[in-house]
Amino acid sequence: MSLELVVDSRSTGIWLALLRDGKLIELHEEQGNTEFAVGDVYLGKVRKTVPSLNAAFVDVGYEKDAFLHYLDLGPQFNSLNKFTKDTLHGKQNVADLQYFKLETDIPKEGQMEEVVSSSQSILVQVAKEPISSKGPRLSAEITLAGRYIVLVPFSDKISISQKIRDAKERDRLKKILNEIKPKNFGVIIRTVAEDKKVEQIHQDLNNLLEKWKVMFTALKTATPPKKVLGEIDKTASILRDLLNGDFSNIHVNNETLSEEIRGYVAGIAPGREKIVKHYDGKIDIFERFGISKQIKTLFGKKVPLPSGGYLIIEHTEAMHVIDVNSGNRKGSEGQELNALATNVEAAEEIARVLQLRDMGGIVAVDFIDMHERENNKILFEKLKEFMKNDRAKHNLIPPSKFGVIEITRQRVRPETEIKTNETCPTCNGTGEVQASILLAEEIENNLNYLVVDKKEPKVTLIVHPYLEAYFKCGIISRQIKWFFKYKKWISIRGVVANHLMQYSFVDSKNDTLAL
Repeated sequence: MSLELVVDSRSTGIWLALLRDGKLIELHEEQGNTEFAVGDVYLGKVRKTVPSLNAAFVDVGYEKDAFLHYLDLGPQFNSLNKFTKDTLHGKQNVADLQYFKLETDIPKEGQMEEVVSSSQSILVQVAKEPISSKGPRLSAEITLAGRYIVLVPFSDKISISQKIRDAKERDRLKKILNEIKPKNFGVIIRTVAEDKKVEQIHQDLNNLLEKWKVMFTALKTATPPKKVLGEIDKTASILRDLLNGDFSNIHVNNETLSEEIRGYVAGIAPGREKIVKHYDGKIDIFERFGISKQIKTLFGKKVPLPSGGYLIIEHTEAMHVIDVNSGNRKGSEGQELNALATNVEAAEEIARVLQLRDMGGIVAVDFIDMHERENNKILFEKLKEFMKNDRAKHNLIPPSKFGVIEITRQRVRPETEIKTNETCPTCNGTGEVQASILLAEEIENNLNYLVVDKKEPKVTLIVHPYLEAYFKCGIISRQIKWFFKYKKWISIRGVVANHLMQYSFVDSKNDTLAL
């Protein structure tokens, strides 16, 4: 298995595509506005407590109040609350908690109004970004995530990822953190810390303590609502959480950004910075790695399967519904085995689409009916295996007697939605077209102007792949005729991102030529 990260820097923001063995598994858009991202820490003001929900609504600067449940306060809320008050009033002069006296934990079955009051200033962290008509979901249990560990202030507990199974390694890591962690700071040891040196873990801890100091400095002069600590950008977050030996390449189409990423990789994984490569090809970077085509294939209502079957994905307010269809798939194994093969293939694609689109909440999947219980069991186990690499928390319920498998998946960010339908470029959606459109002749006239009149030495035509095929088809194609006419080769490049009637000409430097 090899992982590749493709970073497309655009004028509107940065797009990140994560590929596993060439297949698109994650797609993120990083815009200039990164307010209310998961992990951001805010000084908010409590608007009101709601006893019936055992929760409070908090103003953090979003258009709608954020939601904070009692169970998300964390057991050390009293200590955090005291630290916040003392810092705002100038009584807490250092970020270090060496001499900070921890308060007693709040009761698990307590009530929100017993510990929080209206108009109170409160330090909170975004647990879920604003989704649909809802404001952010908050937590008062502040945690700072690093490469190898997660720092938990106001705690002395050391927790270790359950994925680290070796008992000796668990003991080694626990001993290391016991010796280097400061007082009143707990830690969660992440899976990637396995077999890492003391120096690497210590450096990660120091980086997180530095972030805590930055937050403390901002808190001292903050007035709610105010962000006091921002999460790192999406590119760094993906690299922090995923960078391992499976990463083979990171392709970036912006030289400045590639240097920044190379420096970040050198900091978290010395020696691996060579995998960061600046892409300066003439073809769009998403086009070059086949990402544009995969986006148009995987984000529509109908998602095709390799064997000829397809998925129909419907999104309602309450849930997602996925229907599996065999389509024109042909198999000689018999109806039952053919259904099993289609369902297993669909399960793999569903696991990929859920992660790619970041679909959350309840997902009901209607697989093709199978009559043998053993086949249903095989399908369920395969789906669990395919979803093993999904970083979002999820649960699966075995197939019902109707062949439906229910999935619940953690909803942290808004679902990624990309419109795959295109407005008709001829009529712009009006349903009316001009009397005659001779696009091919129009292109040839413009080409003649650039080559003959402007004497451009190198001209490349950029068109939709359908038009590319039209100009190249036949033994004596139009492209060949141009060669005989102009005594120079006119390159033609098909781009999936272009709509059917869109075209342009570029020079040898890939700059668009004015017509």
